Amino acid sequence: MSLARSREPADRERLLSGIVEMCDANQAEGRPAAPEVQILLDSIFMTLVVEAERDIRTRLAQSLADATWAPPALINILALDEIEIARPIIARSPILQDHDLIRLLVQATLEHQIEIARRPQLSLAVVEAILAKDESAVLTALASNPTARISPEGLRRLVDKARDVVALRSPLARHPNLSHDLAEQLYLSVGRALRDALTARFQLDSEKMAAAVEAALRDAHAGAPTVSIQKLSLVRDEDREEMEAALVEKLDAAGQLRPGYLLRVLRERRLPLFLFALARLGRFDIRQVRRAVDSNRPELLALACSAVGIDRSVFPTILTLVRELNGGRPGGGAEAARKASGAFGPFAPDIAAMAFRQAVSAA
Repeated sequence: MSLARSREPADRERLLSGIVEMCDANQAEGRPAAPEVQILLDSIFMTLVVEAERDIRTRLAQSLADATWAPPALINILALDEIEIARPIIARSPILQDHDLIRLLVQATLEHQIEIARRPQLSLAVVEAILAKDESAVLTALASNPTARISPEGLRRLVDKARDVVALRSPLARHPNLSHDLAEQLYLSVGRALRDALTARFQLDSEKMAAAVEAALRDAHAGAPTVSIQKLSLVRDEDREEMEAALVEKLDAAGQLRPGYLLRVLRERRLPLFLFALARLGRFDIRQVRRAVDSNRPELLALACSAVGIDRSVFPTILTLVRELNGGRPGGGAEAARKASGAFGPFAPDIAAMAFRQAVSAA
Protein backbone atom coordinates (compact mmCIF):
# COMPACT_ATOMS: atom_id res chain seq x y z
CA MET A 1 0.00 0.00 0.00
CA SER A 2 2.89 2.33 0.78
CA LEU A 3 4.43 1.73 -2.65
CA ALA A 4 1.06 2.24 -4.35
CA ARG A 5 0.61 5.63 -2.68
CA SER A 6 4.11 6.81 -3.59
CA ARG A 7 4.74 8.83 -6.77
CA GLU A 8 8.50 8.20 -6.70
CA PRO A 9 9.78 6.35 -9.82
CA ALA A 10 11.84 3.93 -7.72
CA ASP A 11 8.78 2.97 -5.67
CA ARG A 12 6.70 2.55 -8.82
CA GLU A 13 9.33 0.21 -10.21
CA ARG A 14 9.40 -1.82 -6.99
CA LEU A 15 5.61 -2.09 -7.13
CA LEU A 16 5.67 -3.24 -10.77
CA SER A 17 8.44 -5.73 -10.06
CA GLY A 18 6.54 -7.14 -7.10
CA ILE A 19 3.39 -7.68 -9.15
CA VAL A 20 5.37 -9.31 -11.96
CA GLU A 21 7.08 -11.69 -9.51
CA MET A 22 3.74 -12.58 -7.92
CA CYS A 23 2.16 -13.35 -11.30
CA ASP A 24 5.21 -15.38 -12.40
CA ALA A 25 5.07 -17.41 -9.18
CA ASN A 26 1.35 -18.13 -9.60
CA GLN A 27 1.90 -19.22 -13.20
CA ALA A 28 4.83 -21.47 -12.24
CA GLU A 29 2.66 -23.16 -9.62
CA GLY A 30 -0.14 -23.73 -12.14
CA ARG A 31 -2.47 -21.18 -10.55
CA PRO A 32 -3.50 -18.72 -13.26
CA ALA A 33 -5.43 -15.69 -12.05
CA ALA A 34 -9.22 -15.82 -12.03
CA PRO A 35 -10.86 -13.72 -14.78
CA GLU A 36 -11.93 -10.98 -12.37
CA VAL A 37 -8.42 -10.82 -10.90
CA GLN A 38 -6.88 -10.71 -14.39
CA ILE A 39 -9.07 -7.72 -15.28
CA LEU A 40 -7.86 -5.94 -12.14
CA LEU A 41 -4.22 -6.78 -12.91
CA ASP A 42 -4.63 -5.45 -16.46
CA SER A 43 -5.91 -2.16 -15.11
CA ILE A 44 -3.10 -1.88 -12.54
CA PHE A 45 -0.39 -2.55 -15.13
CA MET A 46 -1.80 -0.08 -17.63
CA THR A 47 -2.06 2.66 -15.02
CA LEU A 48 1.48 2.15 -13.73
CA VAL A 49 3.15 1.73 -17.12
CA VAL A 50 1.65 4.85 -18.69
CA GLU A 51 3.19 6.94 -15.91
CA ALA A 52 6.46 5.00 -15.76
CA GLU A 53 9.84 6.42 -16.78
CA ARG A 54 11.64 5.13 -19.86
CA ASP A 55 14.16 3.03 -17.90
CA ILE A 56 11.36 1.37 -15.96
CA ARG A 57 9.48 0.54 -19.16
CA THR A 58 12.67 -0.92 -20.61
CA ARG A 59 13.19 -3.27 -17.66
CA LEU A 60 9.49 -4.16 -17.57
CA ALA A 61 9.57 -5.14 -21.24
CA GLN A 62 12.47 -7.48 -20.50
CA SER A 63 10.54 -9.02 -17.58
CA LEU A 64 7.32 -9.51 -19.57
CA ALA A 65 8.84 -10.66 -22.87
CA ASP A 66 8.36 -14.36 -22.04
CA ALA A 67 5.30 -14.07 -19.79
CA THR A 68 2.24 -16.04 -20.91
CA TRP A 69 -0.03 -14.20 -18.45
CA ALA A 70 0.83 -10.63 -19.49
CA PRO A 71 -2.11 -8.35 -20.43
CA PRO A 72 -2.44 -8.23 -24.25
CA ALA A 73 -3.22 -4.49 -24.25
CA LEU A 74 -0.05 -3.77 -22.28
CA ILE A 75 2.09 -6.00 -24.52
CA ASN A 76 0.78 -4.24 -27.62
CA ILE A 77 1.55 -0.82 -26.16
CA LEU A 78 5.08 -1.88 -25.22
CA ALA A 79 5.53 -3.29 -28.73
CA LEU A 80 4.75 0.19 -30.11
CA ASP A 81 7.09 1.97 -27.69
CA GLU A 82 10.64 3.06 -28.55
CA ILE A 83 12.51 0.28 -30.32
CA GLU A 84 14.86 -0.42 -27.38
CA ILE A 85 11.77 -1.05 -25.23
CA ALA A 86 9.82 -2.87 -27.92
CA ARG A 87 12.62 -5.17 -29.12
CA PRO A 88 12.35 -8.01 -26.52
CA ILE A 89 8.55 -7.91 -26.71
CA ILE A 90 8.52 -8.21 -30.51
CA ALA A 91 11.20 -10.89 -30.46
CA ARG A 92 9.77 -13.19 -27.80
CA SER A 93 6.34 -12.37 -26.42
CA PRO A 94 3.93 -15.31 -26.81
CA ILE A 95 1.06 -12.85 -26.36
CA LEU A 96 1.61 -11.24 -29.78
CA GLN A 97 -0.53 -13.00 -32.36
CA ASP A 98 -0.34 -12.83 -36.15
CA HIS A 99 -2.89 -10.00 -36.34
CA ASP A 100 -0.88 -8.02 -33.77
CA LEU A 101 2.33 -8.44 -35.78
CA ILE A 102 0.62 -7.50 -39.05
CA ARG A 103 -0.85 -4.39 -37.42
CA LEU A 104 2.61 -3.45 -36.14
CA LEU A 105 3.98 -3.76 -39.67
CA VAL A 106 1.47 -1.09 -40.72
CA GLN A 107 1.71 1.22 -37.71
CA ALA A 108 5.28 1.01 -36.45
CA THR A 109 8.65 2.32 -37.63
CA LEU A 110 11.05 0.59 -39.97
CA GLU A 111 13.12 -0.48 -36.94
CA HIS A 112 10.08 -2.26 -35.48
CA GLN A 113 9.37 -3.92 -38.84
CA ILE A 114 12.92 -5.28 -38.99
CA GLU A 115 12.51 -6.79 -35.51
CA ILE A 116 9.26 -8.45 -36.60
CA ALA A 117 11.03 -9.97 -39.61
CA ARG A 118 13.65 -11.43 -37.23
CA ARG A 119 11.07 -12.99 -34.87
CA PRO A 120 11.40 -16.79 -34.70
CA GLN A 121 8.80 -19.04 -36.33
CA LEU A 122 6.99 -16.37 -38.33
CA SER A 123 3.81 -17.67 -39.94
CA LEU A 124 2.99 -17.59 -43.64
CA ALA A 125 0.49 -14.78 -43.05
CA VAL A 126 3.05 -12.50 -41.41
CA VAL A 127 5.68 -13.37 -44.01
CA GLU A 128 3.25 -12.42 -46.80
CA ALA A 129 2.56 -9.11 -45.08
CA ILE A 130 6.32 -8.42 -44.94
CA LEU A 131 6.74 -9.30 -48.61
CA ALA A 132 3.84 -7.03 -49.53
CA LYS A 133 5.50 -4.02 -47.85
CA ASP A 134 8.57 -4.52 -50.06
CA GLU A 135 11.00 -2.68 -47.75
CA SER A 136 14.57 -3.68 -48.58
CA ALA A 137 15.88 -3.66 -44.99
CA VAL A 138 12.88 -5.67 -43.74
CA LEU A 139 13.19 -8.19 -46.58
CA THR A 140 16.87 -8.64 -45.74
CA ALA A 141 15.98 -9.37 -42.11
CA LEU A 142 13.37 -11.88 -43.30
CA ALA A 143 15.87 -13.61 -45.61
CA SER A 144 18.24 -13.90 -42.62
CA ASN A 145 15.56 -15.64 -40.52
CA PRO A 146 15.86 -19.40 -41.19
CA THR A 147 12.81 -20.25 -39.06
CA ALA A 148 10.36 -18.00 -40.93
CA ARG A 149 7.80 -19.93 -43.01
CA ILE A 150 8.60 -18.52 -46.45
CA SER A 151 6.73 -20.18 -49.30
CA PRO A 152 8.56 -21.20 -52.52
CA GLU A 153 6.86 -18.27 -54.25
CA GLY A 154 8.00 -15.95 -51.47
CA LEU A 155 11.60 -17.11 -51.88
CA ARG A 156 11.35 -16.55 -55.62
CA ARG A 157 10.24 -12.96 -54.98
CA LEU A 158 13.21 -12.45 -52.66
CA VAL A 159 15.62 -13.84 -55.24
CA ASP A 160 14.13 -11.50 -57.87
CA LYS A 161 14.59 -8.60 -55.44
CA ALA A 162 18.23 -9.61 -54.86
CA ARG A 163 19.09 -8.43 -58.37
CA ASP A 164 18.72 -4.87 -57.03
CA VAL A 165 19.36 -5.29 -53.28
CA VAL A 166 22.91 -6.41 -52.55
CA ALA A 167 22.22 -7.12 -48.85
CA LEU A 168 19.74 -9.87 -49.78
CA ARG A 169 22.22 -11.99 -51.68
CA SER A 170 24.34 -13.49 -48.90
CA PRO A 171 21.44 -14.54 -46.58
CA LEU A 172 19.56 -16.00 -49.55
CA ALA A 173 22.61 -18.01 -50.64
CA ARG A 174 22.66 -19.57 -47.15
CA HIS A 175 18.89 -19.98 -46.79
CA PRO A 176 17.98 -23.60 -45.93
CA ASN A 177 14.95 -23.62 -48.26
CA LEU A 178 16.67 -22.25 -51.35
CA SER A 179 15.97 -24.60 -54.27
CA HIS A 180 18.31 -25.66 -57.07
CA ASP A 181 16.44 -23.56 -59.65
CA LEU A 182 16.46 -20.48 -57.44
CA ALA A 183 20.17 -21.02 -56.73
CA GLU A 184 20.85 -20.87 -60.47
CA GLN A 185 18.83 -17.66 -60.71
CA LEU A 186 20.61 -16.12 -57.71
CA TYR A 187 24.00 -17.12 -59.17
CA LEU A 188 23.59 -14.46 -61.90
CA SER A 189 23.37 -11.65 -59.32
CA VAL A 190 26.15 -12.48 -56.88
CA GLY A 191 29.92 -12.09 -56.75
CA ARG A 192 32.62 -14.72 -57.07
CA ALA A 193 32.66 -15.86 -53.43
CA LEU A 194 28.90 -16.52 -53.34
CA ARG A 195 29.02 -18.16 -56.76
CA ASP A 196 31.59 -20.61 -55.44
CA ALA A 197 29.44 -21.26 -52.37
CA LEU A 198 26.31 -21.87 -54.49
CA THR A 199 28.23 -24.14 -56.86
CA ALA A 200 29.52 -26.26 -53.98
CA ARG A 201 26.19 -26.42 -52.18
CA PHE A 202 24.00 -27.28 -55.20
CA GLN A 203 26.61 -28.96 -57.45
CA LEU A 204 25.87 -26.43 -60.18
CA ASP A 205 27.32 -26.97 -63.65
CA SER A 206 30.20 -24.50 -63.74
CA GLU A 207 30.33 -24.28 -67.55
CA LYS A 208 26.58 -23.80 -67.86
CA MET A 209 26.56 -21.07 -65.21
CA ALA A 210 29.57 -19.31 -66.75
CA ALA A 211 27.74 -19.23 -70.09
CA ALA A 212 24.63 -17.83 -68.39
CA VAL A 213 26.68 -15.05 -66.74
CA GLU A 214 28.31 -14.20 -70.08
CA ALA A 215 24.90 -14.02 -71.77
CA ALA A 216 23.61 -11.72 -69.02
CA LEU A 217 26.61 -9.44 -69.49
CA ARG A 218 26.01 -9.30 -73.26
CA ASP A 219 22.38 -8.34 -72.64
CA ALA A 220 23.51 -5.59 -70.29
CA HIS A 221 25.97 -4.17 -72.82
CA ALA A 222 23.24 -4.34 -75.49
CA GLY A 223 21.03 -2.00 -73.48
CA ALA A 224 19.11 -4.25 -71.13
CA PRO A 225 18.40 -2.73 -67.69
CA THR A 226 21.51 -2.86 -65.49
CA VAL A 227 21.49 -4.01 -61.91
CA SER A 228 21.22 -1.15 -59.44
CA ILE A 229 22.64 -1.26 -55.92
CA GLN A 230 20.22 0.11 -53.34
CA LYS A 231 21.19 1.28 -49.92
CA LEU A 232 19.25 0.05 -46.90
CA SER A 233 16.42 2.43 -46.06
CA LEU A 234 16.71 4.71 -43.07
CA VAL A 235 13.92 5.25 -40.52
CA ARG A 236 11.73 7.96 -41.98
CA ASP A 237 10.16 10.72 -40.02
CA GLU A 238 6.71 9.84 -41.31
CA ASP A 239 7.14 6.24 -40.11
CA ARG A 240 8.00 7.44 -36.63
CA GLU A 241 5.09 9.89 -36.53
CA GLU A 242 2.65 7.14 -37.54
CA MET A 243 3.96 5.05 -34.66
CA GLU A 244 3.62 7.96 -32.20
CA ALA A 245 0.03 8.63 -33.30
CA ALA A 246 -0.88 4.94 -33.02
CA LEU A 247 0.59 4.69 -29.52
CA VAL A 248 -1.40 7.73 -28.34
CA GLU A 249 -4.56 6.31 -29.86
CA LYS A 250 -4.06 3.01 -28.03
CA LEU A 251 -3.45 4.75 -24.71
CA ASP A 252 -6.56 6.87 -25.16
CA ALA A 253 -8.69 3.87 -26.11
CA ALA A 254 -7.48 2.08 -22.97
CA GLY A 255 -8.37 5.10 -20.80
CA GLN A 256 -4.72 5.60 -19.86
CA LEU A 257 -3.93 8.90 -21.61
CA ARG A 258 -3.66 11.53 -18.87
CA PRO A 259 -2.19 15.07 -18.58
CA GLY A 260 0.83 13.81 -16.62
CA TYR A 261 1.87 11.81 -19.68
CA LEU A 262 2.71 15.08 -21.50
CA LEU A 263 5.47 16.06 -19.09
CA ARG A 264 6.90 12.54 -19.04
CA VAL A 265 7.35 12.30 -22.81
CA LEU A 266 8.89 15.77 -22.97
CA ARG A 267 11.47 14.72 -20.39
CA GLU A 268 12.20 11.74 -22.63
CA ARG A 269 12.74 14.25 -25.48
CA ARG A 270 9.89 12.88 -27.57
CA LEU A 271 8.32 16.06 -28.95
CA PRO A 272 6.15 14.40 -31.67
CA LEU A 273 4.59 12.14 -29.04
CA PHE A 274 3.88 15.22 -26.87
CA LEU A 275 2.14 16.94 -29.80
CA PHE A 276 -0.04 13.94 -30.64
CA ALA A 277 -0.91 13.35 -26.97
CA LEU A 278 -1.83 17.03 -26.43
CA ALA A 279 -3.99 17.01 -29.57
CA ARG A 280 -5.72 13.80 -28.47
CA LEU A 281 -6.35 14.97 -24.91
CA GLY A 282 -7.81 18.30 -26.06
CA ARG A 283 -9.55 16.88 -29.13
CA PHE A 284 -7.57 19.41 -31.18
CA ASP A 285 -6.45 19.10 -34.77
CA ILE A 286 -2.75 18.14 -34.75
CA ARG A 287 -2.13 21.01 -37.19
CA GLN A 288 -3.46 23.47 -34.60
CA VAL A 289 -1.07 22.13 -31.96
CA ARG A 290 1.89 22.30 -34.34
CA ARG A 291 0.98 25.87 -35.28
CA ALA A 292 0.90 26.81 -31.60
CA VAL A 293 4.34 25.39 -30.78
CA ASP A 294 5.87 26.95 -33.91
CA SER A 295 4.46 30.43 -33.19
CA ASN A 296 5.89 33.39 -31.28
CA ARG A 297 2.99 33.27 -28.83
CA PRO A 298 3.55 30.86 -25.91
CA GLU A 299 0.08 31.74 -24.61
CA LEU A 300 -1.35 29.50 -27.38
CA LEU A 301 0.45 26.50 -25.94
CA ALA A 302 -0.61 27.63 -22.45
CA LEU A 303 -4.28 27.68 -23.51
CA ALA A 304 -3.98 24.15 -24.92
CA CYS A 305 -2.33 22.92 -21.74
CA SER A 306 -4.96 24.64 -19.58
CA ALA A 307 -7.69 22.97 -21.65
CA VAL A 308 -6.37 19.47 -20.88
CA GLY A 309 -5.87 20.01 -17.16
CA ILE A 310 -2.19 20.96 -16.87
CA ASP A 311 -1.54 23.02 -13.74
CA ARG A 312 -0.26 26.60 -14.01
CA SER A 313 2.82 25.69 -11.93
CA VAL A 314 3.83 22.94 -14.39
CA PHE A 315 3.55 25.04 -17.55
CA PRO A 316 6.95 26.84 -17.27
CA THR A 317 8.68 23.45 -17.27
CA ILE A 318 6.65 22.30 -20.28
CA LEU A 319 7.43 25.51 -22.17
CA THR A 320 11.15 25.22 -21.44
CA LEU A 321 11.28 21.61 -22.62
CA VAL A 322 9.28 22.34 -25.79
CA ARG A 323 11.60 25.24 -26.64
CA GLU A 324 14.66 23.04 -26.12
CA LEU A 325 13.28 20.42 -28.50
CA ASN A 326 11.78 22.82 -31.05
CA GLY A 327 14.57 25.24 -31.85
CA GLY A 328 13.51 27.88 -29.31
CA ARG A 329 9.86 27.93 -30.37
CA PRO A 330 7.31 29.04 -29.31
CA GLY A 331 9.24 32.32 -29.27
CA GLY A 332 8.53 35.58 -27.53
CA GLY A 333 11.24 35.35 -24.90
CA ALA A 334 10.92 35.44 -21.12
CA GLU A 335 8.35 38.24 -21.02
CA ALA A 336 5.96 36.38 -23.34
CA ALA A 337 6.43 33.26 -21.22
CA ARG A 338 5.53 35.21 -18.10
CA LYS A 339 2.38 36.63 -19.70
CA ALA A 340 1.37 33.17 -20.92
CA SER A 341 0.47 32.24 -17.35
CA GLY A 342 -2.65 34.37 -17.83
CA ALA A 343 -4.05 31.55 -19.96
CA PHE A 344 -4.58 29.62 -16.73
CA GLY A 345 -7.41 31.87 -15.61
CA PRO A 346 -10.41 31.06 -13.46
CA PHE A 347 -12.39 29.43 -16.27
CA ALA A 348 -13.41 25.90 -17.20
CA PRO A 349 -11.26 23.69 -19.47
CA ASP A 350 -13.85 23.80 -22.26
CA ILE A 351 -13.60 27.60 -22.31
CA ALA A 352 -9.81 27.34 -22.58
CA ALA A 353 -10.20 24.82 -25.42
CA MET A 354 -12.56 27.11 -27.31
CA ALA A 355 -10.21 30.07 -26.78
CA PHE A 356 -7.27 28.00 -28.03
CA ARG A 357 -9.05 27.01 -31.25
CA GLN A 358 -10.11 30.58 -31.94
CA ALA A 359 -6.69 32.05 -31.15
CA VAL A 360 -4.68 29.54 -33.17
CA SER A 361 -6.99 29.99 -36.16
CA ALA A 362 -6.41 33.73 -36.06
CA ALA A 363 -2.64 33.41 -35.55
